[in-house]
Amino acid sequence: MITCYVQYELNPSKTPEFEEYARVWIPLVEKFGGTHHGYYLPHESPNDLAVCLFSFPSLADYEAYRIKSLTDSACQKAYKFAEDTDCIKRYDRHFLRPLEMPS
Repeated sequence: MITCYVQYELNPSKTPEFEEYARVWIPLVEKFGGTHHGYYLPHESPNDLAVCLFSFPSLADYEAYRIKSLTDSACQKAYKFAEDTDCIKRYDRHFLRPLEMPS
């Protein structure tokens, strides 16, 4: 399994728009075979920081999702919403693997 950790720099005046964007992406990740672990929004922290985590069975499965998302109409609508509302200033993706516990 591979988990994608995305760190967002938000436009603080557009947090409600980012929340709308995030709500759309949770089922989209799941539509393409991923497991979404949620979005985490600013609270008693910098007002421009948000993160999300989602997992796919493998990096290859994640890559397939990325390719499919480029032509999926719902994904394109979500990308355009973020662009039109300017709710995201930047984002960084990191890929993590879970710690395997000995049996």
